[in-house]
This record gives sequence, structure tokens and C-alpha cells, in this order.
Amino acid sequence: MRVSVIGCGHLGIPHAAAMAELGHEVIGVDVDQAKVDRLNAGECPIFEPGLPELLSRHIDSGAVRFTTDIAEAAAFAELHFIGVGTPIDADGRSYDNGQVFGAVRQLAPHLTDACTIVGKSTVTVGTTAQVTALAQRLAPAGTGVEVVWNPEFLREGHAVDDTLRPDRIIAGVTTAEGEKAIRAVYAGILDTGVPLFVTDPPTAELAKGAANTYLGLKISYINAVSNMCEAAGGDITKIVEILGIDPRIGAGGMQPGIGYGGGCLPKDVRAFTASAKQLGIDDAVDLLLAAERINESRTAVAMGLITRALGDRQLLGARVTVLGAAFKPNTSDVRESPALALALALHRAGGVVTVHDPQAVANAMVRNPELDYTSDLPTALDGAELVVLATEWPEYRQADPRTLVGYPADPKLVDCRTTLDPEPWHAAGWTLHQLGRPGK
Repeated sequence: MRVSVIGCGHLGIPHAAAMAELGHEVIGVDVDQAKVDRLNAGECPIFEPGLPELLSRHIDSGAVRFTTDIAEAAAFAELHFIGVGTPIDADGRSYDNGQVFGAVRQLAPHLTDACTIVGKSTVTVGTTAQVTALAQRLAPAGTGVEVVWNPEFLREGHAVDDTLRPDRIIAGVTTAEGEKAIRAVYAGILDTGVPLFVTDPPTAELAKGAANTYLGLKISYINAVSNMCEAAGGDITKIVEILGIDPRIGAGGMQPGIGYGGGCLPKDVRAFTASAKQLGIDDAVDLLLAAERINESRTAVAMGLITRALGDRQLLGARVTVLGAAFKPNTSDVRESPALALALALHRAGGVVTVHDPQAVANAMVRNPELDYTSDLPTALDGAELVVLATEWPEYRQADPRTLVGYPADPKLVDCRTTLDPEPWHAAGWTLHQLGRPGK
């Protein structure tokens, strides 16, 4: 098929490359000319494992190209993916669907032939009906324009794999033609046995918010239990093992730490809460607000552990290295990063803070220029009185503590992701503090 992908960010770029991998001819559309030029040169402006190679291969083959001209995309493609951003609205809770409607307003007047618009952005329930009405009113093809909602379930750091080998595909459709288009564009994936859930549009729209909100609830819950372990002297890692063996619960996503961040979970929990309020489901609102409060409190919890780790040494003037700026490993995304929030709190409390990250330093410097950064780990560690693990990159989790140099006689590390095996660190002379675990 000939497809367009409108919006070339963390969702659109992997999707465009993946559609080419599936054998489609692809044109990507973005308003940023500099980004389009980089993409057409085979340069990937975001970090995702495997994406630069996939993109470069299909740029070279001619299977995918990028443009700022949406009219060109309208004339070229028979199916149009909408993958623009839906940030949180000015009210701090709802989705801002302005970019979705803006993309449709620009695309629809050029649609002279029957085609399918496939929304992938995370949106407020009811959006599909509004987009359908708008597109069919503005398009010369009128009711020949089908609209399907096909929410993405990408994990940043796994975007290529999650696009080409998803665990499910959801299509919110109103006609048989819409379902037919989805089955055609994803045929290469569906043929491998990946389940397709064909639903009405409201179900598809709510499913994405429900999935991400559940993950937010799960993280908030285990962080609340981690707080209980802190108070009682329990071991959160053992509790995760005990809970995770129950197939009704599972250990996936149940990692205590400093909370969730990024471009999806924070806004999706807020927007799903707003949807529950709009629908008048007050008990759901109370539950979701509690999850938000727990997540937002994690910076303060981590600051308390850091203060205890320093002992008699005051935080004011202390040299602190924060390992991690990205909101999670294997991405350069720093949106609502709990690691950066913690680094900023340490800075404001008077710590002399240096932040290291394998991929996210450039983005972090733009978001929080008041902090000091380095991409060189030995430089980051040199002279540190305290090291704080804030993002669980493999480079940190797999580090040999015996080879790390530049510390005082009593090296201290605060593991805010509760991800390190304590024994090698203790054997190397480190004092290791972890959220929800007894200190040693």
C-alpha cells in the first residue's frame, strides 16, 4: 500500500520505518523542515535501539521519504496515519487534541479520492466521531473518507520491536471498509498470529488510556508498598517477587523507584482521570488522583533517603552525581523525567549536582539548563561524595563497582530504582541505600 505518516516524532518516525519494513511505500510529513532534511539524509533525530539502521536502510531503498508538503502526501497515499502529539491541555488534565484536528484540517481539503485516515495518537473518548465529521466535511471525497482509531502501545526504548511485533492491534471502526483497510496495512503482522481487536471507536479510544493508567496505578501501588517497607524495615524486592509469582498480578512493570514519567503515563493518567470525572464516576477519580499523588511524592521520598545516606554531611555544598536524565533507559526522552526532577530538587537544596546520561544529555540541557551535565562517566564520578542512580540504564546496572574510581574513602550510592544487586557493591566497599530495602 501507499501510506503517509503525519507527525514525525517518537511515534511517527518508528511507524514510518516499520511500515516500509512491512513492504509499504511511505511518505512522512512534518512541519519542521530541518527535521525532514535530517530524516531524508538517513539521520534519526531521536534515540531508539535499532531505529537508525532501519530508517537508513529504507531511505536508501526509496521505500520511505519525508516532506513538509501535506498536499504531496494526500496525492500519494491511500491510507494516512495521524501520529501527531497530544500533550496535556492548559487545564493540566485533559488531552490537547489541537494537533490532531490541525492535521486533519490541513489534509482533508486535498483528499479527492476515497481513502482511510487512521488515528494513532492518544485522544479523548469521542475524538474519532469529531475527526470523521471534520474530515468528511472538508474533503472533496466526502463520505469516501473513512476514519479508524488505531491507538499505539509503544514503549519508548522498544518502539521498533513494538511496532513490528506488537502483542495486539486495536482498531476502532464504524464500517467494514475501515476494518478492511486495517487488515490490509497490517497484513504482514497479522499473518504472524498477532491478535486484532476490532471494536467501536469509543472502546478503542478508552483502551489506550485504560492500559497506560493501569501501568501508572501499578507503579504507584508498588511505590506505596515501598514506603511501607521503608517504615517497617521490610524488603520491597522480596515483596515484588512474592506478588509477581501470582499470574493474576505479574512482576512486569512493578518496579519500585522514583515514579513514572515520559510523554505517555503522566498525561494519560491525568486525562483518564478527567474522562472519569466527565462521566461522573467519582470513585474512579479518587483512585486515580491517589495514584498521581503517590507518583508525585516520590521525589520527596528519594530526597529523604539521600539525606539519611549523607548522615552528618549536609546536602548544602555536597558534590552529588546523578546517574540518569532520561525518564527511563534506552531513550533520549526527558519529558516529565523523575530523574531530572530529583536532580533539580538536589540542586535547589544546595547540592553541587552533575548529571550523566548515555543518550539524553542534550535534551536535558535544553529542559534544565541550570544543572551541570557530562556524557563522560569518569568525569561525572570524579570527586563525588554521593552517587544517585536515577535511571536504570544497563551501563549503570552492569557496572563493576571495583573499577569505578575517583571517590572518597567511604563511597555512597543511593539506588532510587531499587535495581542493583547489593552484594557486589558491598564487597567493593560501597555503602548502598535502596528505596524500600533495609540499609547496610
